[in-house]
Amino acid sequence: MATQMFVNLPIQDLPRSVAFFTALGFRFDPRFTSDKATCMIVGEHSFVMLLTQPFFQTFTDKPVSDAHRTTEVLICLSRDSRAAVDEIVRQAIAAGGKAPRAAQDHGFMYQHGFEDPDGHLWEVMFMEPGAIPPTES
Repeated sequence: MATQMFVNLPIQDLPRSVAFFTALGFRFDPRFTSDKATCMIVGEHSFVMLLTQPFFQTFTDKPVSDAHRTTEVLICLSRDSRAAVDEIVRQAIAAGGKAPRAAQDHGFMYQHGFEDPDGHLWEVMFMEPGAIPPTES
């Protein structure tokens, strides 16, 4: 069985977050959706659990960060082209997000990103095929 990854993010307004990420083309698994949380499908084995902040708090004794003021994680998504990177950032801004930085072109890699309505940072990148040599075992 392949390892699955679930990133858990605290959010303030579940319907607002669902609307935002739906506008970016993401789908949600209704089996793991309630009035407190939803499971956003990122890929075959990658998911983001959007948890209302009070529900998120039940999983930790630490204070929950305010992502508008501090950063605990940067989530990075890959895309198939530079145009696809720019398109998802455009969609995010149109849906109420922000672009905190200008796009960066490193030659072999192109990246841009957005901030969702709860302040979480999402980097989006395209890497030229073959730009990085394979690792040796």
